[in-house]
Amino acid sequence: MAASEPEPYQAIIATPLGRIGIRMTGAAARALDYLPVDTPEQPPADAATQAVVEQLAAYFRDPHTSFTAPRVLAGTAFQQRVWAALQAIPAGTVLTYGELARQLGTAARAVGGACRNNPLPILIPCHRVVGRQGLGGYAGEVTGDPLGIKRWLLRHEGVDPAG
Repeated sequence: MAASEPEPYQAIIATPLGRIGIRMTGAAARALDYLPVDTPEQPPADAATQAVVEQLAAYFRDPHTSFTAPRVLAGTAFQQRVWAALQAIPAGTVLTYGELARQLGTAARAVGGACRNNPLPILIPCHRVVGRQGLGGYAGEVTGDPLGIKRWLLRHEGVDPAG
């Protein structure tokens, strides 16, 4: 059987971090993907996607912007708990994986795993969780472009990222 076509994006936008693809389920954001910088932009498919695009643009102007666009998150009950806790971390604030784990009564590695599986980076600010002795990972990576993205996001929010 042939591989299926990749699921389409409802928008692909240019950001200071490169291109971001937005996938929606109805009126709710379901996934944000970092795409290669040469990926063609694609205008929002509908008003709900336009609202997500506008909120991301507002965040890139002012990191203290609140995200109010609806989100639909497919994940385990534990991942949902971690993602809810991430949304409570204010811009310009960081917690270590261990600190967040203690708040949730779990292990730092488990928190890291939930962060790694976050389908909505930026909207669910997993970049605000760092390692005890350094930056930690981002999007499941500990080197390369994902860490550059994490550093950029933290600097944008006024945090001097270690690591």
